[in-house]
Amino acid sequence: MPYYVYVTTNPAKRVLYIGITNDLANRMSQHYANRGSAQTFAGKYFCYNLLYFEEHQDSKAAIAREKELKGWTRAKKQALIATDNPEWIFLKA
Repeated sequence: MPYYVYVTTNPAKRVLYIGITNDLANRMSQHYANRGSAQTFAGKYFCYNLLYFEEHQDSKAAIAREKELKGWTRAKKQALIATDNPEWIFLKA
C-alpha cells in the first residue's frame, strides 16, 4: 500500500502544511471539509490546496520523510515544491 507525504497551502499560498496519508484523494477532501475549523492547523489556516506529494511504499519511510520536511525552513520547502510545481499550481489528488 502506498503512503503519501504531501504539502498543502491556503488559497493565498501563505501557509504550508505537511502531512502523511495512505489515501491522498480522501485526505484532501477531509482538509477541504475542515476548512475554517480552529480544531486543526490545516483547518484553521485553510490549507486544503495540494501543491506537492511524494509516494512511499513503506510507512516508516514516509513518516521519517514527513518529519524531515517539517524540520526544514520555509525556503527549503519552497524549493522542494518548485522542483515539481514551479508555478505552485493547485494539484488534483
